[in-house]
Amino acid sequence: MVDPLKTTYRGYTVYKAGPLTQGPYLSQTLRLLEGFDLKKMGFNSAGYIHTVIEAEKLALADRDEYYGDPNFVKVPMQQLLSDQYTEMRRKLIDPKRASLELRPGDPYNMKPTKPPTITGPWHGGTTVMCVTDKFGNVIAATPSGLSSTAGVAGRTGIIHGSRLSSLNTFVGTPDVIQPGKRPRITLSPTLLFHDNQPVMAISVAGGDQQDQAAIQVILNYVEFGMSPEDAFKAPRFSTTHFISSFGQDRASLGSLSVPNTLPEAVQADLRARGHVVTASRGGVGGVALIGIAPKTKQATGVGPAAGKME
Repeated sequence: MVDPLKTTYRGYTVYKAGPLTQGPYLSQTLRLLEGFDLKKMGFNSAGYIHTVIEAEKLALADRDEYYGDPNFVKVPMQQLLSDQYTEMRRKLIDPKRASLELRPGDPYNMKPTKPPTITGPWHGGTTVMCVTDKFGNVIAATPSGLSSTAGVAGRTGIIHGSRLSSLNTFVGTPDVIQPGKRPRITLSPTLLFHDNQPVMAISVAGGDQQDQAAIQVILNYVEFGMSPEDAFKAPRFSTTHFISSFGQDRASLGSLSVPNTLPEAVQADLRARGHVVTASRGGVGGVALIGIAPKTKQATGVGPAAGKME
């Protein structure tokens, strides 16, 4: 049992698992975004999408550079979430141009960027659960079997886990394979509180996309005043501008996947800023959530459509 990572965003408290998961990058992203007037930009406007994606790129670069098993690596979490570091990193977001680089920061020396440690060589089914009870207890969990090529262990009915594939072979990185080390996992449930009361529990299937979806659900609710159901249904966007947590795949620099319902003028604006835009019919992340009305304490559960997500 470990204490959750606690951060705030516009008067809300966000609880995440620590750096054995990718979860803290959601916290880093929200800290960066707190310096922008997202509501004024407008929901899914070009400026809004650009700003959120650019903040995520910076946080994901830090994820790949610093997160790992705390039993083996010292993760500078306090520095990564500090005001000084956040303000330095926020200034890297160019409102007119998309970043086409991997740009981790240097929290030890309080510098906004450093060369990424991971430079090559390159190698070419999650379950979601949110529960609340009549006593006000709330759980968000993201257990995972993650499809295993080894299949079932004999006649036990137990499927071999495959999370060790999330360890890498990049020497000097926090997630490099070592005896006894736990891989940094993508599983990343979220609890959102306001006035010391839970208002939302979020769990997402989707591998590296989990927190990108959760970030947008939180922003939909906090910035744009959407109901939990509308925050769930709203179309989402994503990037693969990071090192994959599965298979050491090369980052797809500048990538931006947007819903095909996004107006063409908005897509054109994003392309003009340098984003490599693709339009997709599919959603980002298999989100499940419970929203709890602050006054009535009435809970509303919303779940993903049937389908396979990593």
